[in-house]
Amino acid sequence: MEKVEKSKCLIVVKIRGTIRAKREARETLDMLNMKKTHNAVVIDNRPSFIGMLYRVQNYVTWGEITEETIAKMIQKRGRLAGNKRFTDEYAKELGYESITGLANAIFNCKVEYWKIPNIQTNFKLHPPKKGFKGKTKKSFAAGGEAGNRREKINDLILRMI
Repeated sequence: MEKVEKSKCLIVVKIRGTIRAKREARETLDMLNMKKTHNAVVIDNRPSFIGMLYRVQNYVTWGEITEETIAKMIQKRGRLAGNKRFTDEYAKELGYESITGLANAIFNCKVEYWKIPNIQTNFKLHPPKKGFKGKTKKSFAAGGEAGNRREKINDLILRMI
């Protein structure tokens, strides 16, 4: 009998450009719908997504996002089709009491953000306040910015909102 791991909600932020990147890395970023730097997407931790992240780990940073950060991102940076703001009224149309209810469903992997109708699937963030702490070409484990940063991604996201 296999052990079933609970799904976790991850956020991926593109931190480098892809001018000299390999074709497979550029194609993987296109599949993740990450066209520009400082774009972010919310995904879950299924094996296919994890494999994609390790393929583009030199160009993105990712980690486990908290429910409060998801709610703040949707409220400040979430956009509907036509670049309109994501509001509580639209969350009520979807069947949730507010943006925090929708953020709870996304955090618990009951709904996937990119499958919500009439929504822009990526978040357009600002560069981080006070800049990146390390080099974007080094991995997070080596003192840089790229790669998996686990729970510390929330600090970066809050500086970018």
